[in-house]
Amino acid sequence: MSAPTLFALVDGNSMYASCERVFRPDLIGKPIVVLSNNDGCVVAASAEAKALPGLRMFGPYFEIADVCREHGVTVFSSNYALYGDMSRRMMRVLSEFAAEQEVYSIDECFLDMTGMPDLDSHGHRMREAVLRRVGIPTCVGMGPSKTLAKLANRIAKKQPKWAGVFEWDFVTPAEADQMMAQIEVGDVWGIGRRLSEQLQAMNIHSALDLKRVDSRQIKRRFSVVVERTVQELNGISCLALEDVTPSKQQIIASRSFSKKVRDLNTLIASISHHAARAAEKLRAQGSTARLIGVGIRTSPFSDVAQYRPYIVVPLVQASDDTLEITRAALAGLRAIYKKGYLYHKAGIVLMEISPRGVVQSDLFAAPPDPRRERLMRTMDAITRQFGRGTVRLASENMTQRWQMRQDVRSPRYTTRLDELLEVK
Repeated sequence: MSAPTLFALVDGNSMYASCERVFRPDLIGKPIVVLSNNDGCVVAASAEAKALPGLRMFGPYFEIADVCREHGVTVFSSNYALYGDMSRRMMRVLSEFAAEQEVYSIDECFLDMTGMPDLDSHGHRMREAVLRRVGIPTCVGMGPSKTLAKLANRIAKKQPKWAGVFEWDFVTPAEADQMMAQIEVGDVWGIGRRLSEQLQAMNIHSALDLKRVDSRQIKRRFSVVVERTVQELNGISCLALEDVTPSKQQIIASRSFSKKVRDLNTLIASISHHAARAAEKLRAQGSTARLIGVGIRTSPFSDVAQYRPYIVVPLVQASDDTLEITRAALAGLRAIYKKGYLYHKAGIVLMEISPRGVVQSDLFAAPPDPRRERLMRTMDAITRQFGRGTVRLASENMTQRWQMRQDVRSPRYTTRLDELLEVK
């Protein structure tokens, strides 16, 4: 008889703040906030910062700037190169502790723990390995379904007595129900704010309430997705590990400007950068794209003339070539650009994405150039070794005025040779 299914959800604690602390140990135990693109909003905060009165997550930074100064909060611009690399290191360590792993987000992964003995010790070994080898503190939650593993992780994080590791078998069924009664239904994985409001109207207020509801009734009222959540809360595993991340069906690269722009050359630099980044992501998942969407827009919050054009440019045949994708994107930009507007944002969307090598070729199109394929592989290898931006298209470098504001970004310690930490 096979062992019951068991999942672990491992989550990096205050991931962005923890990444900064690895290289700034003087900030351990001190409040940290991390800002969004263009330093606009608070997107992450350490536990110490979240505990401060008046500090609101996801609100505009200017509204809490005085609070940060008053309480000595260290403020960082988002450093996605650092956070992404630290995430990869963390996931690589965790992959050594289970046969199967699903990387769920930049700071979370599921592991298949089925048949694993001494779960408590195993969980602590995982935490210790990540902390020792990467420097990121983590919490581990384990359960017979992915939904219960997520809830267990929440308990491990919020209740210090579990020392960062919790599994539902550590408590009796009655104690487990008491714990679930303390968790709001909106905090259950997959139940968002809108669903939560509808469930509360049905007198379903907690995770325990949702666990006890008739799953068939939920399916009729909502969907099979919510029905599966009910079953998962009852220990019935409905969601398997996705050991291969599904390929994205759209790849979007866009960004607001730190200052509004008028001229075409600045937009060309921005669109070229986004096209190169999107093409890099496309190659990373082994895909090609057939359609390139290009959009520019004025700010909807500004009291000026509005213009929000968007165009879709087809390629002769699906491609993952940065030069082809950029050429098409710039053709689209030139077709929709109009003088006289103050542009706030620009971006591209790659669509009709298919696995590389399975797309039917166009009869009249030129065959793929193996030299260009080697060029793309070389560009990707240089980027992996020396960091993003080491090699770029000339059109990306026409001006830097379009780039996002990052006034307080930390160095990219692990991905740029010129930003390595110096030990004195």
